[in-house]
Amino acid sequence: MTQLNIAIAGASGRMGHILIEAVANAPDAVLAGALDIASSPAIGQDAAAFLGKPAGVLIESDLAKGLSGADYLIDFTRPEGTLQHLAYCAEHGIKMIIGTTGFDDAGKAAIAAAAEKTAILFAPNMSVGVNVTMKLLELAAKSLSEGYDIEIIEAHHRFKVDAPSGTALQMGEVVAGALGRDLKECAVYGREGVTGERDPSTIGFATIRGGDVVGDHTVLFAGIGERIEISHKSSSRVTYAHGALRAARFLADKPTGLFDMQDVLSLKN
Repeated sequence: MTQLNIAIAGASGRMGHILIEAVANAPDAVLAGALDIASSPAIGQDAAAFLGKPAGVLIESDLAKGLSGADYLIDFTRPEGTLQHLAYCAEHGIKMIIGTTGFDDAGKAAIAAAAEKTAILFAPNMSVGVNVTMKLLELAAKSLSEGYDIEIIEAHHRFKVDAPSGTALQMGEVVAGALGRDLKECAVYGREGVTGERDPSTIGFATIRGGDVVGDHTVLFAGIGERIEISHKSSSRVTYAHGALRAARFLADKPTGLFDMQDVLSLKN
């Protein structure tokens, strides 16, 4: 069994804690590093202290220190931080599992370029269930290509800073791709006032923010006389952590390249 020496970015945050606990409980993984922003009060503390079982790994803001023993970095932070980590990892051959959302086109291009130097798995949602849902959406969109209006509704907790969610956008891209459309040209992100009749070629998005919702996504195919709804609801962020570990195992024999969870789950045609 190959040992996975994994570092965690955003180590003192909610998702960071969940990832650290998942690594601690995995028989083939070891916590080899922990990163956080320089202003974090957790800098210098043991990354696993919250578990009551110190790991002997201190949370660092210096990338060289925080990643000195790591072969993998799991990053669910924010685009600006992830891109800084990306440059360092590409230069030093550290593989990355990126679950950060909210990248612009330049950020996505930087990830693709870095994948020429190291192996990267980039997915806005690491949940196995969500990625199976993506495959179902592709099939549904191809079968419901005429006579059905498509709307994507997503809900997340009040602390989420980007909208629509990366998962909702990926769902839109999957549906648009199956229909031979460009999401940038057919997406509608808000409606207000007298909008006129719905353009049947569009894909609509509705965003809900509130409370502690982990993540709900529904794609509605609305026809005349029937509606088909394909939904995924997350009740715990643990599923994202388990998916990230599965992604790390997938990258074990990949020296370079850009992959996603569809590759991990062998869901691509």
